[in-house]
This record gives sequence, structure tokens and C-alpha cells, in this order.
Amino acid sequence: MNEHGVTMLQSESRCEVADNSGAKVVMVIRVYGGSSARGQYTRRTAGVGDRVLVTVKKAMPGSDIKSGTMSKAVIVRTSKATRRADGSYVRFDNNAVVLIQDDGNPKGTRIFGPVARELRERNYMKIVSLASEVV
Repeated sequence: MNEHGVTMLQSESRCEVADNSGAKVVMVIRVYGGSSARGQYTRRTAGVGDRVLVTVKKAMPGSDIKSGTMSKAVIVRTSKATRRADGSYVRFDNNAVVLIQDDGNPKGTRIFGPVARELRERNYMKIVSLASEVV
């Protein structure tokens, strides 16, 4: 952890779901992308644009996604600051993911809240176009 006590997402991290797929809270159980840089955590940590495997912890009643369902997701917001190529940093109020299908398209039809511009470089164009605001 850095000096503020926040890390990027890792296994067991809980985060919000920023789409209308029906899930509300998910827990990360596997990081696909991300880094396991030496001298830091030995666990893999995931930042904006990385794919993770999540399990649904809280879902809306009556939705087709139930608690306990496993799904792939892509991270769209982290409360840990992300460094950009121009030297600026962007950070958000919360950690949020969007549930995706195996082909990378989102499961929901709407995306709530801002998403990071890094998703465009990672070719999640569908998520970027559905988002109300790209920061």
C-alpha cells in the first residue's frame, strides 16, 4: 500500500458495478492483466482497463444476474491515482467495474458515472461510447 492506504484492485477487493446488468457489488477473485512488480505486492494488482474475474456479492432482485455468479469484468474507475503519459494523474471517488462478455462487449446496456480515457487505448470502445462522461 502507498502512504494513503489505497492500492489498486487485487484478489478479494470489493467494488461497485457501473452498469445496469443487475449486479451491484462484486468481489475480484482473479486478476488477468495488471502487474506483480517486484519490491511491491507479490499479489497481482489491477488498474484501469485491466480484466478481472469477479463474483457477484449483491445483485438487484429480479435481475438475470444472481449472487454467486462469476463473470469477467473490466475496471473503469479506481480510487488509486492512475498516471498518464503527459505526467498528469486521474483518480476517482470509488472503485468500479463493468461486467463484460467473453468477446469484450458489456453485459449491460447503460454505464453510470465517468470512466477513464485509458479504456479507449485498451479497445473497449463499446464501453466508452455508452459512458455518459469520459475523463
